[in-house]
Amino acid sequence: MATEVCDRWAEADPERVALIEPLKMGNRLTRYGQLRAMADALAHSLVSMGIGRGDRVGIFRSQSPWTAAAHIATWKVGAISIPLFTLFGPEALSMRLEDAEAALIVTDPEGADLLGSADFAAAMAGRSLLVAEEIAPEGPAFETRDTGAEEPAILIYTSGTTGGPKGALHAHRVLRGHLPGVEISHDLMPLPGDVLWTPADWAWIGGLFDVLMPGLWHGVPVVAARMAKFSADECVRIVRQASVQNIFFPPTALRALKAAGVEIPGLRSVASGGEPLGAEMLDWGRRSFGLEINEFYGQTECNMIVSACGAEFAPMPGAMGKPVPGHEVDVIGRDGAPCSGEGEIAVRRGSASMMLEYWRNPEATAAKYRDDWMLTGDRGFREGAFLRFKGRDDDVITSSGYRIGPGEVEDCLLTHPAVASAGVVGTPDPARTEAVTAFVLLRDGWGASEETRKALQSHVKRRLAAHEYPRIVHFVDSLPMTISGKIIRRELRQIAELHAERGGPI
Repeated sequence: MATEVCDRWAEADPERVALIEPLKMGNRLTRYGQLRAMADALAHSLVSMGIGRGDRVGIFRSQSPWTAAAHIATWKVGAISIPLFTLFGPEALSMRLEDAEAALIVTDPEGADLLGSADFAAAMAGRSLLVAEEIAPEGPAFETRDTGAEEPAILIYTSGTTGGPKGALHAHRVLRGHLPGVEISHDLMPLPGDVLWTPADWAWIGGLFDVLMPGLWHGVPVVAARMAKFSADECVRIVRQASVQNIFFPPTALRALKAAGVEIPGLRSVASGGEPLGAEMLDWGRRSFGLEINEFYGQTECNMIVSACGAEFAPMPGAMGKPVPGHEVDVIGRDGAPCSGEGEIAVRRGSASMMLEYWRNPEATAAKYRDDWMLTGDRGFREGAFLRFKGRDDDVITSSGYRIGPGEVEDCLLTHPAVASAGVVGTPDPARTEAVTAFVLLRDGWGASEETRKALQSHVKRRLAAHEYPRIVHFVDSLPMTISGKIIRRELRQIAELHAERGGPI
């Protein structure tokens, strides 16, 4: 991948623009020749610090040219990069670093200050830190090491229903697997004048492999402009200043633009994925952008497998699109065979964007497959060539475009001295799709007060991440449990729905 997204362009056209930073004082451009020099300098530093083939390197950075260079440098030495969200708290970060046995973290000066604080001491124990900005992009070229299509390249953590997140291990072929879906969702990219951007962070597969790496592969300039907090006005400024033509907007961003009454004419394509938009949002998109929003579908384990394409076919209301060439996607029944009615959405083995495995978790890997099909955990049905999404088949929460595993939030709540037990589910929320909702059984001596509620919310926000904290906290006297002692989240959702209808205490 390092050769495909950087070296080949640097050799053929070193002055070609790779990345655009729309700063307040004007656009700052990074060209492919510069990007290669940055990646080569980082690769030499990684080797000097003992990083070799198969080692894991955390990338604790947001959108910037050095972030792109850090992933490229890691692949150049044959190591495995781990994208890490900069808003992770110490517990969320520690879990991922320990599970991956990461040897080193590449960050920026702000991240170095954070990781050097006492709160992150346990997460960083025994690990080296490299601040990319302190590396001079000069010196000898680095000879990119040969890797095969099936050799591991990137480890991306995804939420699960129980316990901690699981690491989806992807091979170097993962980029090739994404290209058809990206091209289709952006109305047959690349075309002259295309410029790509997403407000989604590059720490997630959507930002990294739906935008950054495909753009670099195609030689389409990619805008590096992560907003600390989404702002409709700032979004418009970025689009206009950087001459953005092609955007991946998560559904939450689209809803924020709609609420602000924003119109952005002149774009060539808008793609969206993560959750269904619905007819009303698609109609708004036609009025505000003057084009069809192309919905696409996938997940961290196997991404960009279904897409709409306004340039090729009219959308079907309520459908998320057609299977992307190169991916066999269908709806299967309990017997593992394609069915005509509702079933589980699955993708057949052989898709290039399909993970190799869950990192060092053979049981979870085996459970992800049924015969020759990878199970998505989503239910749906086919309607001709189109696929319709019905809903999740497990307890993963979809909130503001993030997929959140309730088990991780429950485990975090249990580390607070007030909590005896906790169950976490997603409940309907018009702005976020679902709100993280916690049912908490308190220990003796703790009162069900607003002060306790805020303390628990702050505890999760600080230790995990701001997007994972429970926006709704219910204090209860008991939790529905199975005979084996597992929380029955289905009943918690039913209780929350009843509460929403009737109001009053639970």
